[in-house]
Amino acid sequence: MRIAAALACALALTAAQVASAAGAAMVTAPMKGSGAGVGVQYRVDGTPEVGRPVSVLLSFDGITDPAGASVRLSTQGGLSLVGTESTRSLPTAQTSTWTVQVVPAADGLGYLNVFTTQGGATSATSVPVPVGKPSAALPASQDLKRSADGEKILPMQVK
Repeated sequence: MRIAAALACALALTAAQVASAAGAAMVTAPMKGSGAGVGVQYRVDGTPEVGRPVSVLLSFDGITDPAGASVRLSTQGGLSLVGTESTRSLPTAQTSTWTVQVVPAADGLGYLNVFTTQGGATSATSVPVPVGKPSAALPASQDLKRSADGEKILPMQVK
């Protein structure tokens, strides 16, 4: 059952990536109840290519703290931010947008990490930026392991 849920989640993320790559719709990032409470939506405009800047549109709402909120950006997986601005303040009770450019250094999946802070709580959203053709192959069955309960799992490296 857990494998089916993981597969459904992976398919949903792939569909969100395809929609965002086409520039069709904004993707709404999931929010935790114990997080900052800032709503984050994003869209990757255009087709990311190695060495070429691609725009990522970010939208923020739900800022209720009278002091406002803040957003900080970082990258991983071979992406780099264009420009020097990586933090921004978000005003109370307004929807704010921010278009940033990232440059992929290689084929694969890079991430634009978006950290929002409001009222002392911080939330993180990772915006996937796929470069090149995604692998259509599923992991080989020998890559799957079995848990103590007999469930099939795919081990993944964590930093």
